[in-house]
Amino acid sequence: MLENYSGATRVHVIVGDPIAQVKSPFGVTQAFESHGRDAICVPAHVAPADLTDWWAGTKRAQNIDGLIVTVPHKFACTAFCDVLSERAAFLGTVNTVRRDTQGRWHGDMFDGLGYVRAMEKNGCVLKNKRALLVGAGGAGSAIAHSLVLAGVSELAIHDPDDQRLQSLIDRLNSLKLGKVTHLEKFTLGSPDPTGFDVAVNATPIGMKEADPTPIDITKIHGDMFVGCVITAPAITPLIAAARAKGCKTVTGADMFAQVRELMVNFLLEV
Repeated sequence: MLENYSGATRVHVIVGDPIAQVKSPFGVTQAFESHGRDAICVPAHVAPADLTDWWAGTKRAQNIDGLIVTVPHKFACTAFCDVLSERAAFLGTVNTVRRDTQGRWHGDMFDGLGYVRAMEKNGCVLKNKRALLVGAGGAGSAIAHSLVLAGVSELAIHDPDDQRLQSLIDRLNSLKLGKVTHLEKFTLGSPDPTGFDVAVNATPIGMKEADPTPIDITKIHGDMFVGCVITAPAITPLIAAARAKGCKTVTGADMFAQVRELMVNFLLEV
């Protein structure tokens, strides 16, 4: 692919802090090539304090067509958009931003839709199930939204940011679909999945070797479906423990495969 790059190559940037762990630049660039587009995805490591100044300069480059957003910028980057999808406006978060021919920036959020697609592809039936979700950040809030739209009967969410969590719960309950609540049960500091059919970690907990498990693995049983959004390591201790107990699972890589397709189609207006 590299021999084809030139000054005519269109650029898309993935921004995060940290950024070294992301797999998107190679995978998204491959996807552009498969669509016959002369385009590339490159990483940018930008701290939250520098994000606004970075964007003010970045968007002036006339060959930059799009932005992919990762932790922790998914909420902040909504302010960079001239137009938000209904989904992104509801959540107040984006993971993909596209510039149109008039120079306007359009934002959307595909983490939740992609994650639910990955879950269903891996054998998870969500209709009328009880689900536990750990994490109400950018990806977590999107996953929560998609779980409710997919028909779960109850969704319990845990997040240490009480204000952010309550805002998400109130918005999701306003849809008058499944019941959305705070998670109240804990075991040794980890959320207790007892009584749930589905348990998902949507936090970075598990990326580092010394991390605790984000969900109490001693309470997981083989009939549960267990998910994790982390891509590195590819198999987190949570997923390894769940598989050892016979659970069906979905990994961050499974999610990325589905989200990448949605993001690329949006960026290329396919």
